[in-house]
Amino acid sequence: MFINNFDPVAFQIFSFEIRWYSLAYIVGILLGWFLSKKFFISELKVREKFDDYLTYLILGLIIGGRLGSQSSFSYLDVVSFVAPIGIFFGRIANFINSELYGVETNVAWAVQFTQIDNLYRHPTQLYEAFFEGIVLFLVLLYFKNKSFSKRPGFISGIFLIFYSIFRFAIEFLRVPDDQLGYLLFNLTMGQLISIFFLIIGCYLLISKYENRQNS
Repeated sequence: MFINNFDPVAFQIFSFEIRWYSLAYIVGILLGWFLSKKFFISELKVREKFDDYLTYLILGLIIGGRLGSQSSFSYLDVVSFVAPIGIFFGRIANFINSELYGVETNVAWAVQFTQIDNLYRHPTQLYEAFFEGIVLFLVLLYFKNKSFSKRPGFISGIFLIFYSIFRFAIEFLRVPDDQLGYLLFNLTMGQLISIFFLIIGCYLLISKYENRQNS
């Protein structure tokens, strides 16, 4: 068993605190951007506009009219490839900050989050970092060079399906949000959202496959 007594503050400059959580997202975004440009974008038009797309995505702007005739799914597929990297670093930061922890358990790898209480709990942040980060990234790499995955939107569908399955399963071991608790059918908000994303992912895969068959 392990005791988590990490300081959520990575370092401090005068009175300005730099937290691990912020650093994790910065590293995830920069690493994802580098890998996208270096390895995951083969089309010149997509590479040229990817920086703009990522900016619009972060700012939450509508990108349809800003990207010309290029399918937005081409960009979403690239983002899907590198999203697990950001998820991995984000969940490690959650672990350091003692956030999104699991229910009480006596398994050998249980963790005591001293900032929360003296109970030993499932380190669900690490479960998510492994499955939604490492495993999901490897799954997407496996499908990357398959001929049937070349149609824009297919990789996005794969990402949504596997992410939803992993998230739904791990939520059973995680303490639900205090303000929400358990909702419909005794499921958490994360599980309900996972079901919604799973449906979208299945729809993308089916529609892209049907379009491929008709073309």
